[in-house]
Amino acid sequence: MVTSSFYLYLRPGLPSVEQLTDIKLQTPLRVYSSDERLIAEFGEKRRAPVTIEEIPTLQLQAFLAAEDSRFYEHFGVDFKGLTRAAVELVTTGSIQSGGSTITMQVAKNYLLSRDRTFIRKFNEILLSLQIERELEKNHIFELYLNKIYLGNRAYGIESAARVYYDRSVSDLSLPQMAMLATLPKAPSAGNPVANPERALTRRNWVLGRMRDLGYITEDAHTLAVGAPITASYHAPATEVDADHAAEMARAELVARFGDAAYTDGYVATLTVVSEAQQAATMAVRKGLEDYDHRHGFRGPIGQIDEATLAKDELELGLALRRFPQVEALHPAVVTEVNDTGATLYSTRLGEVLMPFKTMTWANQYINENRRGPDPEKPADVVARGDVVYVERKSPVPVETDSSSTTTDDSDSEQAKKAIFTPVLVALAQVPDVQGALISLDAKTGAVKALSGGYSFSQTKYNRAIQARRQPGSTFKPFLYLSALERGMTPATLINDSPLMLDDADMATNWRPQNSSGQFYGPTRLREALYRSRNLVSIRLLRELGIKNTISYLEQLKIPTEQMQQDLSLALGSGNLTPMEVARGFAVIANGGYDVQPYLIETITNDKNEVIFQAPEVVLCDQDCDPGKTPDDEQDPVENIATPEQIKERKDPDTRFMPRLAEERSVYILHSMLRDVVKRGTGRRALALGRDDIGGKTGTTNEQKDTWFAGFNHDVATTAWVGFDQPSPMGRSEFGATAALPVWLDYMTVAMAGKPSSFMPQPNGIVSVRIDPETGKRARPSQSDALFELFREEDAPEPLSKSENTNRNESEDYDDVPQELF
Repeated sequence: MVTSSFYLYLRPGLPSVEQLTDIKLQTPLRVYSSDERLIAEFGEKRRAPVTIEEIPTLQLQAFLAAEDSRFYEHFGVDFKGLTRAAVELVTTGSIQSGGSTITMQVAKNYLLSRDRTFIRKFNEILLSLQIERELEKNHIFELYLNKIYLGNRAYGIESAARVYYDRSVSDLSLPQMAMLATLPKAPSAGNPVANPERALTRRNWVLGRMRDLGYITEDAHTLAVGAPITASYHAPATEVDADHAAEMARAELVARFGDAAYTDGYVATLTVVSEAQQAATMAVRKGLEDYDHRHGFRGPIGQIDEATLAKDELELGLALRRFPQVEALHPAVVTEVNDTGATLYSTRLGEVLMPFKTMTWANQYINENRRGPDPEKPADVVARGDVVYVERKSPVPVETDSSSTTTDDSDSEQAKKAIFTPVLVALAQVPDVQGALISLDAKTGAVKALSGGYSFSQTKYNRAIQARRQPGSTFKPFLYLSALERGMTPATLINDSPLMLDDADMATNWRPQNSSGQFYGPTRLREALYRSRNLVSIRLLRELGIKNTISYLEQLKIPTEQMQQDLSLALGSGNLTPMEVARGFAVIANGGYDVQPYLIETITNDKNEVIFQAPEVVLCDQDCDPGKTPDDEQDPVENIATPEQIKERKDPDTRFMPRLAEERSVYILHSMLRDVVKRGTGRRALALGRDDIGGKTGTTNEQKDTWFAGFNHDVATTAWVGFDQPSPMGRSEFGATAALPVWLDYMTVAMAGKPSSFMPQPNGIVSVRIDPETGKRARPSQSDALFELFREEDAPEPLSKSENTNRNESEDYDDVPQELF
């Protein structure tokens, strides 16, 4: 009577079992590359739900043996099990088999609080009875196996299999299956990583139960209990190093879905290609390390005293804990220095050898322009007790094959002593300089690769989208494109001569110079661009007009808020992010159409339903949808929208990209920028062995920022190198020496096997033989004439009969527009 009354009292407050059919398992956010390689996982709980049909029978039986052997016989509450647990507690002082059934654990884990009270326990029993009436046994068992916490952030059996054994549950051995079945009892304190001895005892007990219940044979039991523990901790096996891109995706999904992004099983597939992305990451790191080595060794990052050095490796490891590992660079303490190198100890690598040949770069750093003398011996670089960064150059030592073809005892003994090969490392240091690289699909705006700095673990600052820096001469193509649209041509002459500006908009008199410090007289625009002549660019801007140029930049949708309103604009004195520069070059690369960079291709939910698909991109010259502009459809990738904006935003099926620049002018600019690579400041890019690459280097005053932006008709890639706090990089550092090698290392991988891609020649383009000195049509007999491209209305006038005769040089220059001088 009391029990019935208690049941009637509690039942109205019990949760509905129907909730179990709609339950959402807390599954982390996962981010993948376009070719389905895991980039990152976000969320406190690691979970990978599986169906009961995907779980091996032996694994199911292991859990039944450990947790509830009568699961398929009882009706939710096992009074025999409760009695057995009570007897175990009285006779042994502990409970091995447990008293709660699997159904009771489902009730507790899904629907009830974790309070340890009599009322909660009674609710658990009542709810278990109700669950058994409404759900099938297999459904209950599946819910249990996907929900149960199994230690080390692993929720559910599949996640646990990957955490402890780095394989799917369907691929586990019998001892491993039994080990997983031990975990519900003590997932944190009793797992095989935290307490191997306790876990082994519990595993063997489970195996014994499986034998007693007839699940396995005696022979299988004997083999399994003799198996060693093979579990170890396995973090999520990310396959692509794209932390900055992953963080951008995480921020976007949190803006869309709030904290549910971390728990509701969303999967974001990005536009980045794994091979290209990995190449971008490694290219940036290598480029920054190379710059760092060119400027010398800044000394050890710390010291460990003699008293600590005399202690064991445990104490050394503790002393090294305050020095973090940065990517592939390991902190290590020097324990011995000799004539051939140094011996060091690293927590991760153990004892290592650093040959002197890996230290020869380490002249003492004095400043960005000076280094000390070349080191002649290891002691010139390091001393005992120094903590330095090292990079492993040989594999971790492995045991050699114990078999031997020799029978000589001395040879056998010698082989035993040579079981381990020493680990070789090279001296390294974490670069102070930073960099970024962005590669865009020029026609769609899809981000193919993005690196925002040397190490995301070192700093989350994403220079690719956050660092606003002066682009230097990388800005000039936009100025020249404006000139081409306004009727100037690659053959237009502008004087490269000294210039002093006393501009009211500028604080002081300004005497701009070319990087060489020389002046070259009247120069064709084509040559001025590929030789990056500063004086020509300034005069060109003065002719075009600053306001007109700013207006043209706005037409190209290049941000102008931080552009200088004076003639220094010609040399790239405004501020742009690397992403903005890359987008501008993508507009040039694709023939003059708008580009809106985007990173996320699709988002799917926990049911594998696509809930977001990036719109199809359509390049249009006319009949563009007037009701939709790219700015209205989706926020640029560098400006993550607020949650409110995203919730109100409707993602279109199609994104129309209108023409921003005149097609023929862009075509001519392609030709001019290919000359930058063929015969100008970008010649190092010829190492790609391609004829379709154009680009522009950029270096700002005092070498504070270095750039290279290069492209073909399909891809636009920009690299930037500089310090986070702008400061000189050194007199010998330019876009061609610091940034272009980063671009080249990336593009070597990204463009491998790709066919040449040129912008098709539009109608209205003519090729005319010109006199390189005057920019006018060449005489038929002129030997130094060359061909130049023109819009047909801008082509030089045909020569008159009198002009077909020889003329002297002074007469040629009489016709050069004087206002351009």
